[in-house]
Amino acid sequence: MKHSRALAATASAITFVLLGALPAAASPPPPPPVTAALTSLEALPIAPPGSSAGYDRELFPHWTTVSGTCDTRETVLRRDGDQVTTDAACRAVSGSWFSPYDGITWTRASDIDIDHMVPLSEAWKSGASQWTTERRRAFANDLASSQLWAVTDNVNQAKGDKDPALWRPPLASFQCTYARSWVDVKFRWGLAVDDAEKTALAEMLATC
Repeated sequence: MKHSRALAATASAITFVLLGALPAAASPPPPPPVTAALTSLEALPIAPPGSSAGYDRELFPHWTTVSGTCDTRETVLRRDGDQVTTDAACRAVSGSWFSPYDGITWTRASDIDIDHMVPLSEAWKSGASQWTTERRRAFANDLASSQLWAVTDNVNQAKGDKDPALWRPPLASFQCTYARSWVDVKFRWGLAVDDAEKTALAEMLATC
């Protein structure tokens, strides 16, 4: 029994070392440049926001397992943080995270939210209500695009489910990247924009 416990402890320690102190990739996959974003913006279907009737976050299952004990949230914390150390359960126990929305750096993972660039409710109202659950799951856990961002928790809460006509990042220098990312996600996933949203996106892209 003692030998089994020792082996388990050793395995946990090895896992900690393997996952610990990871260098930062610093951001999600970069969105296309502004010229491509403008082209994609013009190609997006324009439609008024759909109804929120029937919407529930549980219809977008997240966070899903990515590898081993790591789910999507922990994967983004490791990806976007600097010198992130994790435990055997893949929980971030130390590191630092720069929030591009407001330019603040945090040293506790509990101060960080993983933001869906295009919020789940916004996606629902712009086309995702017609998707299968599996497609909504893929959208909510999309690591291949600029959909998921590690940001200050209360800034993310202020954003809520607002589109760019109603909310923009307080750090003005990030608004170009924000608009490029928003357009990228909507274009990839075939989601619509409304007139006010399109105008706000074009205004932010003009700052690039």
